[in-house]
Amino acid sequence: MSLPDPFRHGVASGDPTPHQVVLWTRVTPTEAAQPGSGAGPQVRVRWQVARDARFTRVVSSGSQTTGPARDHTVKVDAGGLSPATTYFYRFSYDGVHSPVGRTRTAPAHDADNARLRFGVASCANWQAGWFSAYRHLADRDDLEFVLHLGDYVYEYGPGEYGMGIGNVDVRRHDPPHEMVTLADYRRRHAQYKTDPDLRRLHARHPFVLTWDDHERMDNSWRAGGVNHDASEGSFAARSAAAYKAYDEWMPVRLSGTSALGDGTRIHRRLTFGRLAQLSLLDLRTYRDEQVALPVDSPTLDDPGRTITGDAQMSWLKRTLDDQHCLWRLVGNPVMIAPVRAPSLYSGLLDKVNQATNGTVPLPTDGPPYNTDQWDGYTADRKELYQHLRDQGVNNAVFLTGDIHSSWACDLPVDAAAYRLTGGSVGTEFVCTSVTSNNLKDITGTPPRTSSLAVEAAVTTANPHVKFLNFDDHGYAVVDITRRRLQVDYFKISARDDRKATSTRMASWATTVNSNKVHAVSTGVQG
Repeated sequence: MSLPDPFRHGVASGDPTPHQVVLWTRVTPTEAAQPGSGAGPQVRVRWQVARDARFTRVVSSGSQTTGPARDHTVKVDAGGLSPATTYFYRFSYDGVHSPVGRTRTAPAHDADNARLRFGVASCANWQAGWFSAYRHLADRDDLEFVLHLGDYVYEYGPGEYGMGIGNVDVRRHDPPHEMVTLADYRRRHAQYKTDPDLRRLHARHPFVLTWDDHERMDNSWRAGGVNHDASEGSFAARSAAAYKAYDEWMPVRLSGTSALGDGTRIHRRLTFGRLAQLSLLDLRTYRDEQVALPVDSPTLDDPGRTITGDAQMSWLKRTLDDQHCLWRLVGNPVMIAPVRAPSLYSGLLDKVNQATNGTVPLPTDGPPYNTDQWDGYTADRKELYQHLRDQGVNNAVFLTGDIHSSWACDLPVDAAAYRLTGGSVGTEFVCTSVTSNNLKDITGTPPRTSSLAVEAAVTTANPHVKFLNFDDHGYAVVDITRRRLQVDYFKISARDDRKATSTRMASWATTVNSNKVHAVSTGVQG
């Protein structure tokens, strides 16, 4: 006999195409079969997709066997669906149905669709607050999917990297230590999927995901990471565990399939009619090690160093060259716009580094302060920017997470000449964190006070940076038409308040073929 709630981790869908969508759940058939336990029986779970929430018009169905080898997760690629259609799905085990999820397929490949609207989120640290941003995205009925740009889970143990100066744990991670083993990663993923706001968002909208570093460990690269040392065992074994748990627990196709263990390639492209394509990048698996500070420019500019890897760079350029879609979106885990700033006294720089776990790009004069993003791999960025310019690629829009702040930027091939030429080969919109610390959190100052001077210094020194907010947590909504792409930035009232409210703080857009951003006075309507 099954447990009263065998589907306690909810349901999810992802990677919509015109005729398929990935469906996900996790079943707990016995109390012994807890996430990461390696215990419990092999069981068979059925799934159904229907045109209605009562499942009177079932259009696709099947079953999958699951067990401890895959942590009792279920992930299937439901096919035979119609384009641009809303569906409902559910799972069943031993006579018990899961919660009902809602999903939507992408428009037909050649559809002349006029609009696309989706949510954007990143950097959701369980210990640093409640996931109110997810709740507000789930409240919207006008989204076709949610783009998550990485740091979906965090690796730290309790007392590490919590909320604010004191690293306060608003709620504690499980397991109660840094995740290192496969069991650890499975338990942490399971904990995040018990959050009611995240569960509801997954059940309301399909997700399109890529990873950043904390799904493995902080500031990871192809052969190591800042938050890994020899006492934690083999880096290769830890990475394999992180990737396996991610494959099991996320509604995403790795290496092109929903089957587990087919590979670790997460970079891929989804298309939405002729209006937009979305290329998802992996900027951790193939990159060279970050250069240490202080560093000289020749090291940063070394053409032998890469953030994308050669194969992914070639793939990205090919996808951007494809003229099938009007808008060429790039799901970009770390910031690509170059950033320089006037000298700031060292105490403030140290606090900024602590505030964002070393991810906010506040450089001193000269080399970048943050070599973890594209600023630390300038040859790759130059190659990509020059390709966009030389091939006449328009409407390249980079949608970015990672740095716990909100930005809107032009992308100049030559940042030094931008004041005179205004030349830009694309645009970048950076979404702030769901909960992870930003500048005001670590300095302990009220929002929109001391950060204003830092923001002014950065934007003055970098005229291609048109909008910057270092203080607020929240999410974004992207609305695309054939005339323009608009990003509405939303902030939550307080991340330690389970009932936090949400308000629009700014809107920025880019007009078709302009490759530049501009402010917008009103948000998009539902």
